[in-house]
Amino acid sequence: MASVGVTGLAAAAQSPGLLAAVDQHSAGVRDSLSTDTRPLTAIILAAYAEGVRDAAFKHGWRAPAGAIDWTANDWVLNRLLAVCSLIRTLP
Repeated sequence: MASVGVTGLAAAAQSPGLLAAVDQHSAGVRDSLSTDTRPLTAIILAAYAEGVRDAAFKHGWRAPAGAIDWTANDWVLNRLLAVCSLIRTLP
C-alpha cells in the first residue's frame, strides 16, 4: 500500500482513465479469487499481490525507481493498485 496505493489512489481520484483501469483490474482480481470460498481479507489480497509481483519479476518487470508515472498504463502497477483499492473497501 505504501509503495503503490497512496500515490496511485490519489492519481486515480484525479484521472477518470486510471480509475476505470483500476475498476477493471479490481473486477479481474475478484474473478481470480472467486473460487476461494473465504471472504476477501487483507491477507488474501496481500498474498495475491505478492504473487502478481513475483510473476512479473520472473518475466522481467521491474518496479519504477522513483515516482510512478501513472499515465504509463503499466499492467502490473494497475493490478497492484486494484488490490490496494480492494483492501480499502474491506470492513
